Amino acid sequence: MRGSATTSSSSRQEGPGGLWDSVKKAAFVIGSGILFLAAFGNSLTWHLQRFWGASGDFWQKLWTKVYLAFEGHDAALFFFGTMTFPTIAFWGLNIMLMVVDSTGKPSFITRYRIQMDKNNPVDPAKLRHAVKSVMFNYVCISGPMVLAAYYLTNLRRDPCGPELPTFHWALLELAVCAIVEEVMFYYSHSFITITVKTCSSRPQFSNMLPVVAGPIILGSHLCTTTLWYCLALVSTSISHCGYHLPFLPSPEFHDFHHLKFNQCYGVFGVLDRLHGTDTKFRQTKQYERHVLLTSFTPLNESIPDEPKKGQ
Repeated sequence: MRGSATTSSSSRQEGPGGLWDSVKKAAFVIGSGILFLAAFGNSLTWHLQRFWGASGDFWQKLWTKVYLAFEGHDAALFFFGTMTFPTIAFWGLNIMLMVVDSTGKPSFITRYRIQMDKNNPVDPAKLRHAVKSVMFNYVCISGPMVLAAYYLTNLRRDPCGPELPTFHWALLELAVCAIVEEVMFYYSHSFITITVKTCSSRPQFSNMLPVVAGPIILGSHLCTTTLWYCLALVSTSISHCGYHLPFLPSPEFHDFHHLKFNQCYGVFGVLDRLHGTDTKFRQTKQYERHVLLTSFTPLNESIPDEPKKGQ
């Protein structure tokens, strides 16, 4: 009885601390992303102004040209912006990853593979099927959902207004969108526990609704919405790529979800810690590897798996 009481007391003590730890990690990820975007945005603006000799507000002038080109066709402008640039971001990253998966080259990247014995190399037939599924979802689901997002956002305010939001306001909206995604992604996936292989075969509405919801709720400007979609797609690609690469967010958490399907439903892990849906994950080597890799030594080498019995 005393041992049980001690264990129970220990669990109660660890719970809040573990939750706070997850909150701090989520805050670190969101905060780091915002600081990076702020620095990158200011630096990019300065270099573009210097290179092209622009004066005044470079981004506002650029947006005004685009706005006038689509004047009177806001739905077309919204569709163009939210489909074109996120698509470039998605395929720009994933084409490189597909080359690595298909050829095993460059070899220095394959060293960072999380599951060394899975899809190494990837089956060409499975890859073709995945690409076809992504293209189908892009045309038949993403397109209509983006149009729906335009009309829903328009109920709050015009997402294609002539004035850009301030950069810092856009960063604040990105942070709110990340929180909305965490909440909706966790609860939608915790209630939809079906077998999946990749994001192309997962029920797309449970993937997309958490992403599009934030800008709709906030009534975000098209430029903020487009930037958010780009970040969300890049983040999703990293989470599903199967490689724990240096200086990129750890995919270990979501990779474990695809191993067990009843663990690690969220994005940042805050709600998983709150609801106890990461207990198995926290008992694994993957949890120990769930950190930002700041060296070039793969974590499966610095934190190797336990030797299998009989070896």
